[in-house]
Amino acid sequence: MKYAEIISQMTLEEKASLTSGKDFWQSMDIERLGIKNMFLSDGPHGIRKQAAAADHLGLNASIPATCFPTAATIANSWNEKLGEKIGEFLGDEAVSQKVNVLLGPGTNMKRNPLCGRNFEYFSEDPYLAGKMAASYIRGIQSRGISACVKHFCVNNQEERRMVIDTIVDERTLREIYLTAFEIAVKEGATKTLMSSYNMLNGTYTNENLHLMKDILRGEWDYKGVVVTDWGGSNDRVAGLIAGNELEMPTTCGETNVDIINAVKSGKIKEEVLDECIDRLLELIFTTEEVYKKQRKEFDVEEHHKMAQLAAEESIVMLKNEENILPLKKKAKVAVIGDFAKNPRYQGAGSSIVNPTKLNNTLDCLKEIDVQSVGYAPGFERYGKKNDKLIKEACVLADKADVVLLYIGLDEATEAEGLDRQDMKLPQNQIDLIEAISKVNTNIVAVLSCGSAIEMPWIKNIKGLVHAYLSGQAGAKAVLRVLCGEVNPSGKLAESYPIRYEDVPSYSNFPGKEVSVEYREGPYIGYRYYGTANVKVQFPFGYGLSYATFEYGDLKVESDKVTFTLKNTGNVAGAEVAQLYIGKSSDVIFRPNKELKGFKKIFLEPGETQTVKILFDDKSFRYFNVTTSSWEEEAGEYKIMIGSSSEDVKLSGAIIRQGTNAASPYNKAALPSYFSGKASNVDAEEFETLLGRKIPEAKWDRSKSLGYNDTIGQLIYAKSAFARFALHLINFAYGFLKKIGKRGTANIIMMSVYHMPFRGIARMTGGAFNMPMVDGLLMMVNGHFFKGFRHLLRERKKMRKAAEANQ
Repeated sequence: MKYAEIISQMTLEEKASLTSGKDFWQSMDIERLGIKNMFLSDGPHGIRKQAAAADHLGLNASIPATCFPTAATIANSWNEKLGEKIGEFLGDEAVSQKVNVLLGPGTNMKRNPLCGRNFEYFSEDPYLAGKMAASYIRGIQSRGISACVKHFCVNNQEERRMVIDTIVDERTLREIYLTAFEIAVKEGATKTLMSSYNMLNGTYTNENLHLMKDILRGEWDYKGVVVTDWGGSNDRVAGLIAGNELEMPTTCGETNVDIINAVKSGKIKEEVLDECIDRLLELIFTTEEVYKKQRKEFDVEEHHKMAQLAAEESIVMLKNEENILPLKKKAKVAVIGDFAKNPRYQGAGSSIVNPTKLNNTLDCLKEIDVQSVGYAPGFERYGKKNDKLIKEACVLADKADVVLLYIGLDEATEAEGLDRQDMKLPQNQIDLIEAISKVNTNIVAVLSCGSAIEMPWIKNIKGLVHAYLSGQAGAKAVLRVLCGEVNPSGKLAESYPIRYEDVPSYSNFPGKEVSVEYREGPYIGYRYYGTANVKVQFPFGYGLSYATFEYGDLKVESDKVTFTLKNTGNVAGAEVAQLYIGKSSDVIFRPNKELKGFKKIFLEPGETQTVKILFDDKSFRYFNVTTSSWEEEAGEYKIMIGSSSEDVKLSGAIIRQGTNAASPYNKAALPSYFSGKASNVDAEEFETLLGRKIPEAKWDRSKSLGYNDTIGQLIYAKSAFARFALHLINFAYGFLKKIGKRGTANIIMMSVYHMPFRGIARMTGGAFNMPMVDGLLMMVNGHFFKGFRHLLRERKKMRKAAEANQ
């Protein structure tokens, strides 16, 4: 151990104290040994350090910081150098605010378009997500602090996220849901990793020895710190045994006592605790080094310009019928849509950033060479029908050469803690599109949202520019793309299905009760659409440019592919060349193609470059569940170079010797997986893939409610009082939605309805402890007065103990 001498001077109580927070955002310190506390701050796309009242929901404003585009946006750049640069800027701002650990990037897979937190995640593809995450981490940590890749792992829904049990087979787990984290750990060298709330195959992730010990510490040789998601600790001792060093936020010493008792009883060896403390001290001491130097404030204008550059490179042009874009000089434009005046530029929840400044379209419009005929809101932001606004918009549209229509999803629709209800654009916006198209067919829509939506209305517009959630400078970046000052080069990092029913996880999302089953296996996103021949609106990797590109001269060698790329247009531009590899096999099922490399190439008009993409350790591997290791199937592999997953420009082949491992599969027993048509896998076939019985997915309603049951399950409480309390919660939620307070209504669902009973103790900073939760559970389980007395008695005990320690 590196810090054995310091650890030897600690009491058992001091060691235990370091394993949980001092307050909501800070770790514990030990002054007598020179151990300082760390500040951990939300920050996937900007620093959210709260100076006053702390919360995890984005309720209270934070210190102003640059709001960069979200991960879902930057992933569309397909540019690792850009990700690293953003990381450097984030790191500089974190240092200026004295943050030790920046809680990001979010690296979970976009298994389903309705996951409410997709705006925080990079992609449906683990290779792209991992490469972008690693680039962020390198940039952040170059400034002396720590990044914190999250949420490890299979955290792909927000509903019941703190208790849901994710049922997934080992091969899918390894190839799809762990690969991005593997790249983040090995190539990004992240110093901190955040465990997810959910269970994985019956065990909470931060207690899961297979995940935390065998894979993370063993196979990946991870030497850093694991921190729980806020309130995400179930059994603190089990977590510590698995190597989860830090629990956040504070429990005011309650779980420290659990650790002390476990050491004294022999349940856990003190040496195990010491190893965890050693890793914690390494994080504390290394991230404190930068604060021995003089800290400097960041340049607000310089960082704003970086946010604009990042947005410009990440915007995706999806439609350009009749070359309506770029806008003609002096064109008369009508600006319509609430998002033009009040931009939708980031998500909601724990990642909310208080921007240093904020561009909007109306203010920036004067900077481009067009004539504005006016602005009309067109629709009410939160979906309420308003015919008057539509009529006003149509009058304005009739005066213009081109309509710039700003549409998208609102903040209450895409939010942490809640999943979306559908993939649709609000109906009042669809009505507006249809009405305007009757008076002016030259419509360019600017779309702002953090994940995929259905687009049945796309036939009514000629141009579509997807800004995603493009940060505080996004409005100006979009205008520069629209007028041609910037040539769009973004490519979609996720597929856009035509309708939600086409999504492979449609029948198994979200898990509503005990578990969620990943029956589609590895067939998520383009892996499914391409293999099952399901048409999509826009494929993975798709994006238009004002330039045109020509691919040629493919050469496939043992360690790489090379090819030429030429800009055949008359403007400079960038193309994302994508390497896909596929293999036809009767032995190992797999998607028909998988992304295994990419390069973003900037070219002047007429310029040609030779592009080289190396094969790596992930190019040909698959995880064999019989050998429990990565193997390579022998035979011929198809090598494809494309401008999207569906637009293959060049193809070749390579013969590989393979590792000659025995196949773990009986093809006849797994027809859906061998065909790729895995959207409706029955229970028997999924059990064959799992290698075990599917656990019961329904609540056992005969049992009493316990620590890991949620407030929403009060519907099954034995106490009439508890059931009535749930009705009040539901009434409040419905009433707030009806009167337009959707954000407040969402907080009820996020922080109350889906909260497990243990979360009441874990998330209240010591105001409630687990013995008090015991009293609450007695009350809801039919022993109201006994439970109420117990709750009051335990509260009195807690207060006395607090007074004695003052």
